[in-house]
Amino acid sequence: MHITRYTDYSLRVLLYVALKGEERSTISEIAERYNISRNHLMKVVQELNRKGYLQAIRGKHGGLLLKQRAENINIGALVRDTEQDLELVECFGDRNQCVITPACRIKTMLAEALDAFLGVLDGYTLADMLGPDPRMRSELIRLLQLNSSPQPDPQVSA
Repeated sequence: MHITRYTDYSLRVLLYVALKGEERSTISEIAERYNISRNHLMKVVQELNRKGYLQAIRGKHGGLLLKQRAENINIGALVRDTEQDLELVECFGDRNQCVITPACRIKTMLAEALDAFLGVLDGYTLADMLGPDPRMRSELIRLLQLNSSPQPDPQVSA
């Protein structure tokens, strides 16, 4: 199983915004802190906003906030929402051309493994990613340089 960069960035954006709490985050600062493409993040943020994970506020004092509590953002649901293709092998899809499909057990085993993978993620929330240990949260804040003042975006694209 390979999580796409899109899902990875979605998780990172939500983690960053959650760490900032009530203080608004910007796409530019998130891109800078993670050293990733601002343009790519704009697409991720737009989708997270559309799906109800983020609230994007436009304008001079705009920014990004979580639309729901971190405890209510389920990681398994987020992965399902952001992954476009959970077909691990050809026979999972409608265009299956594999000749051994009628006698093969690989599909069954991989479907069970995918269900287990997503089931584990269903047991976690964004709050769990922040960690129960204040030292871990402090380390995340330090690594992301959240104590330094970023320059605000003149406009937040959502």
